[in-house]
Amino acid sequence: RLEEDPDATTFLSLFFLFPSNATVVRRHRRCLLSDATAFLVYLERSLTNLIMRNAMRKLISPQLKEVQQTPPVGIIASSSAPMLEAFPTPLPTISLISSTTQPQLLAFLTTHLRPPITPQTLLHFLKNKLHYNPKFTPLDFHIFQWASTIDSYRHDHNIYEWMVRTLAISDRFDALRLVLLESMPSKPCPCSDGIFCCPRIEAIFRFAINSFCRVGRLDDALLAFDTMRKLIDGRASVLVYNILLHGFVKNGQRDKALSLYDRLINDRVMPDVFTFNILISGYCKSLMFGSALALFKEMRAKGCEPNVVTFNTLIKGFFMDKKFEEGVAMAYEMIDLGCEISSVTCEILINGLCQVEKTSLACDLLIDFVKKGVLPDGFDSSELIERLCCESNVDRALEVVDEMWKKGKAPNFIACSTLIEGLRKFQRIDKALALTDKMLKEGILLDSVTFNCLLQDACRLRKTAEGDRLRLLASSKGLAADAMTFKILVSGYTMEGKIKEGERLVEEMLDREYLPDIASYNMLMDGLHSKINQARSR
Repeated sequence: RLEEDPDATTFLSLFFLFPSNATVVRRHRRCLLSDATAFLVYLERSLTNLIMRNAMRKLISPQLKEVQQTPPVGIIASSSAPMLEAFPTPLPTISLISSTTQPQLLAFLTTHLRPPITPQTLLHFLKNKLHYNPKFTPLDFHIFQWASTIDSYRHDHNIYEWMVRTLAISDRFDALRLVLLESMPSKPCPCSDGIFCCPRIEAIFRFAINSFCRVGRLDDALLAFDTMRKLIDGRASVLVYNILLHGFVKNGQRDKALSLYDRLINDRVMPDVFTFNILISGYCKSLMFGSALALFKEMRAKGCEPNVVTFNTLIKGFFMDKKFEEGVAMAYEMIDLGCEISSVTCEILINGLCQVEKTSLACDLLIDFVKKGVLPDGFDSSELIERLCCESNVDRALEVVDEMWKKGKAPNFIACSTLIEGLRKFQRIDKALALTDKMLKEGILLDSVTFNCLLQDACRLRKTAEGDRLRLLASSKGLAADAMTFKILVSGYTMEGKIKEGERLVEEMLDREYLPDIASYNMLMDGLHSKINQARSR
């Protein structure tokens, strides 16, 4: 029959292709006998799927033996994970591994990753299928490596960028190092087939270098930087240099930072203001203020205008070196150059002077900033006000607040509350009431405890009517009076013998249900009338 019927040869070949699976032969025998041509087409498709399934088995078989032996713990140390023998990268810090079986992963792959594999289909599989599956998410890098071994497939920059970002975010830096130093140089993106490199190479490496610097792996960051320079066209961006410089300065490796800066100059890359700010900050942290000033002069000589961060860093450095006059002079130079001072600048200056008991100089500086119109909005002067009140200099504190108010730079709630407490402490009740009135008109509300204490002071000075007026003003601004507020004012009117005003407040308390029972009401009313009777009897 082999010579007479060519289809029989095809049928017989199935036994050699599938010697251990006669089910395949039986399944397609009916199709072969009815339509040999259709069967040959179906056979070709079945062989393609079979090859794909065998490749996937090779992909997952060594993995799952280790996965099944790994306990499903929440945090797995990279040094003790059993998977590392087959999987050359550490797992994510927070592991998503659970007990899986080969059929489950095989079914997942065959369902969501169908041949032929392209960069688009693989990226869709990684982003929308594998990424959200808690069982198989840790295997993304292994699948990425397996796909690169397929002859008809090449990773593009979208796949590389997704993989680099995923590995960096999940702190799998050994795997990230393999992608950057081995996969991308040896198997470049199809965009690099022409005379120009892939336009996304620098962005991919920049994200990875920043991640290496974030965790202190500066050697890997430098290796990635050198690899990137070989792959890109032309010079590297100053942004990448700045990331590396910041990593070196942050980790105290100032010499390497300066060496990289020299390399930047030799590569004819123009440094920007961020480059100089990073290096100046490094000098100041190392208490090398002379070198910081020299670099500041070099910065201006190269035509790079300093910004507010530059001046803030230098001013803070001067204050660390106890050179307060030079720091203040730097602030005025900053104003002369037209650079707006920020709230951070004022905090460095004012708070720094207060901490070394130069409160008078701090007051003069703040008032001068207010008069020049350079004081930024939102500056918190509460530390200066508190220091003045502690030094029994409440008049000077009130002068600072009034000067700020005149120029439309109203102090915040904390500064005002601190000043009112200081005025109360030194029996300046009239000024405290006037300040409270100004605060309420500006919409700055006191807390109920401070407000009630101030009303009690006013009643003791027989200024209950003024306190009652502030109570009405505060209510209109949103500070509702409580039962204690009314009791203080009723007590004040009682002491002053103003029975009608006291009765009005008692009736209002009754309307607001501040009196729990009729006995409390009678007690307050009896107190009012007994005071009047005592006055008449005298």
